[in-house]
Amino acid sequence: MLKLENISLKIDGNPLFSRLNLEVNAGQVTTVMGPSGCGKSSLLAHLCGTLPSVFQTSGKIILHDRTLDNLPPHERKLGILFQDDLLFPHLSVGENLAFALPAKIRHQERRDKIEQALEEIELSGMYERDPASLSGGQRARVALMRTLLAQPEALLLDEPFSKLDQELRGRFRKQVFAHAVKNRLPTLLVTHDPADAKAAGGDILSL
Repeated sequence: MLKLENISLKIDGNPLFSRLNLEVNAGQVTTVMGPSGCGKSSLLAHLCGTLPSVFQTSGKIILHDRTLDNLPPHERKLGILFQDDLLFPHLSVGENLAFALPAKIRHQERRDKIEQALEEIELSGMYERDPASLSGGQRARVALMRTLLAQPEALLLDEPFSKLDQELRGRFRKQVFAHAVKNRLPTLLVTHDPADAKAAGGDILSL
């Protein structure tokens, strides 16, 4: 479970939204909606531990039995997908996926895990491909799998569907939400699109 207790974000002493209390269960997708500038992306940055120091914060972030507030980003075990896929342009598709795996995994095992991951996202045989040669939907799938290979304990979605065309958007939404359910990941979706919220099927919170 991902639990937010009395979360408040302020800038120059002015709150971005009312104090937030929220529980997201394993495999559940909860949607946070609101207009641009209301603090949706800033909330996710706070959960990840990457919110700029210009903000003042209060409240508690709990993931399962761990309090995250004072942990560095890499110890929080939160996976996040953004509007942009953020694939490394100097790495191949396979090398982008390998970036998410622990360094202790041996070479052949790494390769096997990546080939299996590529098969799961229907991109078999594309280990050596340049990410720039992929379609937008293919790049989105690689970004999702890279996030999942890092074995996060919760998933944060910062409008990751907004730049996809309508057909790709629907397919990718289904894939992301199916992964969240399969891996029992508490998932927090930030969006301004009611269709995203409807597809998520969980609770909706307005900021």
